[in-house]
Amino acid sequence: MTLLQRLFAVRSVESICRELEASPKLNRVLNARALTAIGLGSTIGSGIFLFTGTVAANNSGPAVVLSLLISALGSAFAAICYAEFAAMIPVSGSAYTYAYATVGEAIAWIVGWNLSLEYLISASAVAVGWSEYMVNILGELGIHLPEALVRAPLGKDGGHGLTMTGAFVNLPAVLLILGMGWICYVGVRESSTANTIMVAVKVVVIVLFIGAGAAFIDTANWHPFIPPSTGEFGKFGWSGVLQGAGIIFFSYVGFDAASTTAREARNPQRDVPLGIIAALMISAVLYVCMGAVMTGMVPYQQLNVAAPVAVALDAHPQLMWLGYVVKLGAIAGMTSVVLMSLLGQPRILLSMAADGLLPPAVSKVHPVYRTPHVATAWTVGIAAVIAGVFPLDVLGELVSIGILLAFAVVCLGVLILRITKPALARPFRVPFAPVTCILGAVICGGMTYFLPADTWWRLLIWTLLGFSIYAGYGYRNSRLRQQG
Repeated sequence: MTLLQRLFAVRSVESICRELEASPKLNRVLNARALTAIGLGSTIGSGIFLFTGTVAANNSGPAVVLSLLISALGSAFAAICYAEFAAMIPVSGSAYTYAYATVGEAIAWIVGWNLSLEYLISASAVAVGWSEYMVNILGELGIHLPEALVRAPLGKDGGHGLTMTGAFVNLPAVLLILGMGWICYVGVRESSTANTIMVAVKVVVIVLFIGAGAAFIDTANWHPFIPPSTGEFGKFGWSGVLQGAGIIFFSYVGFDAASTTAREARNPQRDVPLGIIAALMISAVLYVCMGAVMTGMVPYQQLNVAAPVAVALDAHPQLMWLGYVVKLGAIAGMTSVVLMSLLGQPRILLSMAADGLLPPAVSKVHPVYRTPHVATAWTVGIAAVIAGVFPLDVLGELVSIGILLAFAVVCLGVLILRITKPALARPFRVPFAPVTCILGAVICGGMTYFLPADTWWRLLIWTLLGFSIYAGYGYRNSRLRQQG
């Protein structure tokens, strides 16, 4: 077998399912409602409270609703493809395992590696945002924490470098990571229950904002609906709408977390597809309504702030009472995103270790809690360090476009498996598979074109780092290669 053939060797779906039966059991306690809540917990967080405003102010104006709809469409195609895979291969590896079964080990590693970055940075960045929010609220209550314990010791130096700030650690962010990590460590049932409560709180808050804010919409704020381009690519006009769609796409990717818990679903063939699709539909409706109401309440130029929802409320003194409720929703939203990010990544690492691409200790399951405790400890430790050391503006720049490429791979993977393994049992089937799969791959892959060039460089550097780890460890220890 040539080197190229080894790199692109695939694992059969049949072998994955056989090993799944023989592997250590996780607790199968999640139903469709819990899986929907997990998807919403990862999706509805800082994105709906921040990105809808900043994308409107910097990229698409009131047409942020078009950016949201385009992102939702690409996400919908990917989610439907995820649903077919998740029902057919109910594993914890998500897009990593789906890629392994269709396009080969090397691409699967790259997909899993970039998903890991997405989860890590999501948990850390949202924890830093949560810290800023909590420090602000405590300050309003007269509780002032030492500056050295609430700021990152590293900051941007005005260019692309880092500088020391004089602070010691962002302690609230670290404590949040550790607290949510402990919940993930002791059990998926506990994680799901805590997440469901927080999801209920933030959905109620968002619905209240949409309902109350709709009465204060001034349709003049929606004109022009697509502001004319400034001449700079991505700054309004249709290029701004499309770049806004690429940026805001990351606010929809929470359904991936639902697929990572497939091994803990009671009836994965039925419940995981339901959870994935329901989470995406609910979040898309809430995002679009939120974008429309915010840009209708105030001119979009005013929304380029850390708390655009607060700006919209402050413009209408009659809604002052809602400000306190929104703060509660924002806290709940960010907390649940951190929790679900810390829940999702260890399960991907578990699958990668089970395939021999990471050290075998990472695949261990706790004898009492039935959770991937070693992978969880790894994830929580790294995320806590990142959240404690780096500021939000640096972390925001590390968001990987790899998730868009991973979704494109999943869409194509469904089509490949339909051709190579047409007789496989598929409890859920993608409707109009060739068209749906191709459109999903084109939209998800195409949106990467409209992202800033710096994101491509970050993707390249991260991928090269990951591939060096694969070459040094994963390639030599791959179970597929050892068995072959």
